[in-house]
Amino acid sequence: MPQESEDKGIKLVSATNIGVNKGGRWIFRYVDLDVYEGELVYVVGANGSGKTTCIKTVLGLIACDEGSVWHAAGLEIGYVPQRIAVSPTLPITVRRMMNLAGRFAAAQIEAALEAVGLERLGDPQITTLSGGEFQRLLLARALIHKPGLLVLDEPDQGVDLAGSDALLELINKIRHDLNCGVLMISHDLDRVMEPDSDVVVLIPHEHDDPLASYAAKPVNLACSSQT
Repeated sequence: MPQESEDKGIKLVSATNIGVNKGGRWIFRYVDLDVYEGELVYVVGANGSGKTTCIKTVLGLIACDEGSVWHAAGLEIGYVPQRIAVSPTLPITVRRMMNLAGRFAAAQIEAALEAVGLERLGDPQITTLSGGEFQRLLLARALIHKPGLLVLDEPDQGVDLAGSDALLELINKIRHDLNCGVLMISHDLDRVMEPDSDVVVLIPHEHDDPLASYAAKPVNLACSSQT
């Protein structure tokens, strides 16, 4: 049965004291993380602190070497990776891109594109899209199954400031419309300190004990190894 909290509702995913070790080096450790329906949780940290590895571990794409990860039964997850390399010589249109991970009905594709504001573009080659439009296309692919949990790895990377603000507003609108949980990596410290979000901070692993407080707002501080 789904786990419920009187304050937050239904829990979608829970990571307890997880860590990943590669070649005798801890990529990160001591991460505790919960995401509930309709909740936005940020993962922040310096470059090389293990943020992407952390969310892939939460997704179950990477096995944890300590701790445990729990997913709600039947949880549908939409994942937007940090980047997808596309050859400029590869002839892929917007709608063909939507079908790369499976065959979907035209109505499903149109609904997903409309949700991110791309229905007006028609069916151009994806190499003609701006950075912001391409990120919206990746978001549309993640939304086509109407996920209960949306996981985003720096979705505004390579997008200008105005486009970044518009994209993050769109993500918040989707979160409220679908009542889905959102787990997102971000470098925007001003945005992550907004009162309606939770934060997991990955800090360098030379601080080998998990910390329990943060000056600006309650967060989960975990340790990571930086080179």
